[in-house]
Amino acid sequence: MFGMVPFNRRNMGAIRRPRDLFDVDAWFDSFFRDGFSPALYGFDGQMRVDIKENENDYVIEADLPGVDKNDIHVELRNDILTIGVQRNEITEEERKNYIRKERRSSSMSRSFRVENVRPEDIKARFENGVLSIILPKSESEKKNNYRIDIS
Repeated sequence: MFGMVPFNRRNMGAIRRPRDLFDVDAWFDSFFRDGFSPALYGFDGQMRVDIKENENDYVIEADLPGVDKNDIHVELRNDILTIGVQRNEITEEERKNYIRKERRSSSMSRSFRVENVRPEDIKARFENGVLSIILPKSESEKKNNYRIDIS
């Protein structure tokens, strides 16, 4: 049903080089990747997803804390279900002696190969930072593209 291949651009090769003690960039990267404050520093580059199979359907649950529903895009195209998030944040602050304006943009996506589902009956719901997608099983194969609305 699902074909998944983990991908991490930092560890693209099978051989990992040892970390250099004086590699300041790696030290900063690991500091900001820690779970210490993900809300401040954005996504860690991964979307946590659980996939369950029931008798009549498949259920995908993606953890997306701090994401607005309007920033999420779910699409089924040629048996590939893609969950994408695009965030653009602008912070403006003015005080007595200074003006600060920051911009931050982040995006991430996950794709899964799904077969034998009824695309017209797929339901998606976003509640409390969790996106739930229900994919009803089907016996026939159809090759259509469907955009899935999130309620």
